[in-house]
Amino acid sequence: PRFMCYLSIFTFFMLMLVTGDNFIQLFLGWEGVGLASYLLINFWFARLQANKAAIKAMLVNRVGDFGLALGIIGCFTLFQTVDFSTIFACASAFSEPNHYFIFCNMRFHAITVICILLFIGAVGKSAQIGLHTWLPDAMEGPTPVSALIHAATMVTAGVFVIARCSPLFEYSPNALIVITFVGAMTSFFAATTGILQNDLKRVIAYSTCSQLGYMIFACGISNYSVSVFHLMNHAFFKALLFLSAGSVIHAMSDEQDMRKMGGLASLLPSTYAMMLIGSLSLIGFPFLTGFYSKDVILELAYTKYTISGNFAFWLGSVSVFFTSYYFFRLLFLTFLAPTNSFKRDILRCHDAPILMAIPLILLAFGSI
Repeated sequence: PRFMCYLSIFTFFMLMLVTGDNFIQLFLGWEGVGLASYLLINFWFARLQANKAAIKAMLVNRVGDFGLALGIIGCFTLFQTVDFSTIFACASAFSEPNHYFIFCNMRFHAITVICILLFIGAVGKSAQIGLHTWLPDAMEGPTPVSALIHAATMVTAGVFVIARCSPLFEYSPNALIVITFVGAMTSFFAATTGILQNDLKRVIAYSTCSQLGYMIFACGISNYSVSVFHLMNHAFFKALLFLSAGSVIHAMSDEQDMRKMGGLASLLPSTYAMMLIGSLSLIGFPFLTGFYSKDVILELAYTKYTISGNFAFWLGSVSVFFTSYYFFRLLFLTFLAPTNSFKRDILRCHDAPILMAIPLILLAFGSI
């Protein structure tokens, strides 16, 4: 009951964030999903690690929320309103360089400052390179939570904010360059870190971080629609991966270390099939969803012919290589390697019951 209660709180706040038509409602939803995330990571409160991870997620998110709040305040001081449509209508009038904020006796272009601050909010929530550390730790919570929150919905709130405020960002090329660089560096960095992880869920967490880097730099080269397209696809296949990982962990009697698994393909055929579909979609195997969105992001980054676009294209391409590497490593260590686990685990090992398999099948349908 507690679990369902927290989950519905989270859903309420997330819907509030997405449907809000002004910055205040967006901010309320933003804080609410932070709170729900804290409660759900801390769900098994007897674990010291879960407590630490929840506190860490909350603190790191505070940094980003501070940036977002400052951005909203800046919007209000410049435009005298927090309504999205009004702000976007007035954005062109305020985009000339004679509108500036004076800070420490220096002049900063107002719209650029607002955009950078909103982007700091997005960095905190979407786990970009400065504030990424909470996302892998958030894997201490229950697996459906990490599937729902830390893959599909909450971490994409930052990308959503950038896409929602795209008329503002279009008047600030400098902010777009910053976004592109940070996104590309995140995608590269998280992919290189994911290679070295041993925890099953943590690998998937780093791959989430990497995909969020893709979405952010797609926003940075001002292709917001492509970014949201990738967001949607990523929600499908990453939820599929997380739930199959949860099915594996459940079958192995709550064992998360990949080095202690192996040879599960014969014991868990349906879970293995789902995991394979999700991984192939993630690494951009042709004619699955991940292929279309990632391919078009890299293509657009390449055709920008700017410094930042080229930078993003090269880092993105290298990260695709790393992504395929660590996902095949995950598949081999978990399903195909000679078995490495305890005999009692093997004896008690069972495939996902039909109740757990139904959502997996639906998500697999979504990611083909």
